[in-house]
Amino acid sequence: MTMNFTRVSRMLFFVLLAMSAFLSPAMSLLIGIVLALTIGNAYPSLSKRASKIALQVSVVGIGFGMNLHESLAAGREGMLFTVVSVLGVMLLGVLIGRLLGVDRKSSYLIASGTAICGGSAIAAVGPVIDADDNQMSLSLITIFILNAVALFVFPPIGEMLGMSQTDFGVWAAIAIHDTSSVVGAGAAYGEEALKVATTVKLTRALWIIPLVICSTFVFRSRGKKITIPWFILFFVVAMVMNTYVDIPDAITGGIVDISRKLLGMTLFLIGSGLSVSVVRTVGLRPLVLGVVLWAAISIIALLVVMTV
Repeated sequence: MTMNFTRVSRMLFFVLLAMSAFLSPAMSLLIGIVLALTIGNAYPSLSKRASKIALQVSVVGIGFGMNLHESLAAGREGMLFTVVSVLGVMLLGVLIGRLLGVDRKSSYLIASGTAICGGSAIAAVGPVIDADDNQMSLSLITIFILNAVALFVFPPIGEMLGMSQTDFGVWAAIAIHDTSSVVGAGAAYGEEALKVATTVKLTRALWIIPLVICSTFVFRSRGKKITIPWFILFFVVAMVMNTYVDIPDAITGGIVDISRKLLGMTLFLIGSGLSVSVVRTVGLRPLVLGVVLWAAISIIALLVVMTV
């Protein structure tokens, strides 16, 4: 009986892993978590090793979908506010996280996801600060929940306040976590809002690079050498190649598509490594931290956009 259960659990693991490549990031993470909290992960050690490698490869691949000129052009006018908001959210996240008793790395990851671009920022920062699967999972869960809520809540708020297409696009790009939901909210509000939201969000995504570099110094242990995040360097190279090298769209599009599928599988692996004991110990504190940070950046960004 035990042998049959083990065989079934292993088969189910690989079936769900394959499925996760074609699901949304949030759904991939969710089915991994459900697996971990029900029958358990049949390959915990393998999942942990594979997720770290796959995470870095997928981040590099996504770089082939970013254009340096568009990102820089979109962010010239709002550069000061972008700098202040990113630094402010990071600092606020660490401070509030300490008050709530959330561990330092989880607080840093949640703040990173709120300040820049949701799951992508967490995916890039996590390996650099040596976050474990539980910290990654809890941070991603928090960001994805709020991200899903924002997708449905922001357009009605914008309409209620009579926001212009441009103002809504800027607000959505600053206050909503993941690019996918920013695009979704912008599209729901209008064509111009979609264009503005997408370009501004690309600019904020570039902050992944300095954040990752700074993180190597912030989380440097005594007596431990600084580990250079080579995958971020390759991410920059991929973005530069996509901008300056005449690579056929079919190739870059294929790379990005494969990378996003790999990211979905990675999130499944991360979610499947979640520990029940950690969930019980930490409770709702990471979610509270995420809500507070999200409310702060949403309200401040709205006031700035509506008054400038």
